[in-house]
Amino acid sequence: MTLTPSHIIEYLYCPRFTYFEYVIAIPQYEDRHFKVQKGREIHNQKLEQNKEYLRRRIGAVERYNDQYLTNEFLRGRIDEVLKLKDGTMTPLDYKFAAYDDKVFETYKTQLYCYAWLIEENFHCKVNKGYLVYTRSNNKLVEVAIQDSDKHLVKEASREIYQIIENNYYPKATKSKMRCVTCTYRNICTK
Repeated sequence: MTLTPSHIIEYLYCPRFTYFEYVIAIPQYEDRHFKVQKGREIHNQKLEQNKEYLRRRIGAVERYNDQYLTNEFLRGRIDEVLKLKDGTMTPLDYKFAAYDDKVFETYKTQLYCYAWLIEENFHCKVNKGYLVYTRSNNKLVEVAIQDSDKHLVKEASREIYQIIENNYYPKATKSKMRCVTCTYRNICTK
């Protein structure tokens, strides 16, 4: 089994997601949510559209569309992988969302995962990623990516495997506000 950025995001939100979904096999059924479905539609549309002006603004000299990348722990499909003038590379991800002067941690974590995959598959450094907010006239937002950010997702992936392989019931999130809307709130011991 290889993980996806969603596994990492869920684990960082609350480690018990991993236990409930992958140890005792209780699915979340997230595909039923409107935004997930709509986001997939937008993703597919954007892959077909030519957005050269965004790439020029970023300073891209090469582009790789719809890249499915893997490594020993992680797999993911990146909307675009761009090679920049300085020789580094960057992920570009389309979001079916409006930009509200804040980048959600989940979006950042997804970019960190993509940076890890790009570095291992293309053997190029990744220092930043880009988000395109489709509900804000394709607003382009740059996100810095540090080595510590990539280390965070690498460490989370190792911890996820420990939970799955050892049938380990981890501690819940310290933020009890997250429990209010959790799919597993009725079966989770506090």
